[in-house]
Amino acid sequence: MSSVAAIPPAERRLPRITRPAGLLLGVAVLVLLVGLSAAVGTRSIPLGEVLDHLRADDGSQDAAVVRDLRIPRTLVGIAVGVALGLSGALMQAITRNPLADPGILGVQAGASAAVVVAIGFLGVSDPSGYVWFAFVGAALASVAVYALGSMGRGGATPVRLALAGTATYAALSAFIEGVTLLDPVAFDDFRFWRVGSLAGRDLDVLAQVGPFLLAGTLLALGLARSLNAIALGDETGRALGANLGRTRILAAVAITLLCGAATAAAGPIAFVGLTIPHVARAITGPDQRWVFPYCVLLGPILILAADVLGRVVVRPGELQVGIVTALVGAPVFIALVRRTRIAQL
Repeated sequence: MSSVAAIPPAERRLPRITRPAGLLLGVAVLVLLVGLSAAVGTRSIPLGEVLDHLRADDGSQDAAVVRDLRIPRTLVGIAVGVALGLSGALMQAITRNPLADPGILGVQAGASAAVVVAIGFLGVSDPSGYVWFAFVGAALASVAVYALGSMGRGGATPVRLALAGTATYAALSAFIEGVTLLDPVAFDDFRFWRVGSLAGRDLDVLAQVGPFLLAGTLLALGLARSLNAIALGDETGRALGANLGRTRILAAVAITLLCGAATAAAGPIAFVGLTIPHVARAITGPDQRWVFPYCVLLGPILILAADVLGRVVVRPGELQVGIVTALVGAPVFIALVRRTRIAQL
């Protein structure tokens, strides 16, 4: 008996044949958004010229904008979208809580606290400089949450991990607010990072976090079958051959790698990790072997769409992507909850 066979047929939203077609459609939408991201901005550039500038650098200002600013920004957006969408699906799967998001393990709070330390006490202000602080802070916060959640009988259960993450988030948030209030310079630098933005991110930032994002993505995709079994309950999961402790530890590691690297690269971006898994499950049903690939596509689609929209609505200025995802993601999530029954995980 496989874990997928045990999923009630009513919960499989669409026939199997439509799932690959949906992935192909997602790829097409993502390619379109990549083109828009390279073409749209304060200075709009026709898509044909964008392709010409990518083939050869003619030394023009438009070529510099496309090759040095927009393409790196787009690639960082894709990486961040993959990481946040996938880490959100992982978080909801291991906690069996449909309202969980990557911040529940304290990952984003740990990254933010480390960036505050780098800016406020060490004078680091460049994104390529504090990206490592953010990643280390995220990793340390995740280790602390898992250690707290593992104390006592029963080990690291989903409820204990969620409570430990909430407590860690509250403590780190208090530290962050204290430092930024006492140090106005740190506050000025930190507030631009904290809102979540792709502006100013270059290929150096992507190169720094890329290996961690790749490792986290591969690890998450490899856990899909075990998470399907665990979704049926601990006892049933064990009967189907899943190692609960190992699966949860590996999932926590993958969340730390994915969310930590994404937060380090672009700052904490809200609603992507919460909303994208629900959209994926509305299309595919609860089978994680399909939910995860859809999250890999839908996450970047949301990030790039929000980034392009942010460049248009207040032109010649722009809204940071974290603001747009919150403005767009909140009503979309509310509509999704009202129209469909949130699956119990």
